[in-house]
Amino acid sequence: MHIGVAGNIGSGKTTLTRMLAEHYGWTPKYESVTYNPYLEDYYKDIPRWSYNLETYFLAQRFKDLLDISRSEGVIIQDRTLFEGVHIFVRNNYDLGNLSKRDFETYMQLFEVMASMAGEPDLLIYLKSSIEHLVFQIQKRGREYEQSMSLDYLAGLNDRYEEWISGYKGRLLIIDADNLDFENRPEDFAMVTDKIDAELFGLFK
Repeated sequence: MHIGVAGNIGSGKTTLTRMLAEHYGWTPKYESVTYNPYLEDYYKDIPRWSYNLETYFLAQRFKDLLDISRSEGVIIQDRTLFEGVHIFVRNNYDLGNLSKRDFETYMQLFEVMASMAGEPDLLIYLKSSIEHLVFQIQKRGREYEQSMSLDYLAGLNDRYEEWISGYKGRLLIIDADNLDFENRPEDFAMVTDKIDAELFGLFK
């Protein structure tokens, strides 16, 4: 089984992925942020490094999908292949950070990969306001994220809402603005109750 955790930068995806993996005994797949060789350069000069960064992410997520397809257990993934395309790449193209040539080349790669990969069995979307995202980004203090513009973050949020509104797979939307599932057990229990209802038919 494949569980995806989706949400904007700072929404709490990685924390929730880790906690759910520990709670259910699932195997986590984390996004390649710490080891991404383009990330710091990208935030310094987004137009120059957009194609490099997104192609690197695409390759990593596709390798993750191949691992997931071979697994007999439950894998929970921090950001999916589809988010990279429908949110980040599309946003950068619309902002002029990706040329038409690079965008079309990227989409050719994605379409080949997507033909070999299905949607997650369950997608958990952490819905967050810009204010909440900014607070979380400042709180975790990654230096390369501090120069991120509000327009860029808002553009990503708009893309998420558009993508989720047309999403056809199994979906669980969680409003993350007033949740602190890492420090408040009752908040985490609320999340797991909703997941149990989706996966096991409980608490309906």
